[in-house]
Amino acid sequence: MANTADLKYTRDHEWIALDGETVTIGITDYAADQLGDVVYVDLPAAGSAIEGGKVVGEIESTKSVGELFAPVDGTVVESNQAVIDNPQLVNDDPFGEGWMIKVTIDPSTLSGTLTEDEYRALVAE
Repeated sequence: MANTADLKYTRDHEWIALDGETVTIGITDYAADQLGDVVYVDLPAAGSAIEGGKVVGEIESTKSVGELFAPVDGTVVESNQAVIDNPQLVNDDPFGEGWMIKVTIDPSTLSGTLTEDEYRALVAE
């Protein structure tokens, strides 16, 4: 995975890695830590249209149920089957093997995201 400083972040604790017109989306280490041991992940199927700000998945842990929000509008090109089969990857490697979905987008729609420093300041509050 890319250096975490190169990623974009949301106030809903997702990270976004941009590669041309495709983004990879996952949850941050902070979110994974807050959830505790992840035991179940539900993600949208490839071909699904997603809308920024809307819930697109569910992440269940031994402590709570969390929601995965779409940070952008787009179309899902891949859901991480490895995370569905082994939810612990979210805790073990949230910025790597624990990614959630890949989405095709219009890159100009990435407004309103945070830098790593802005995100770390947000969660430190």
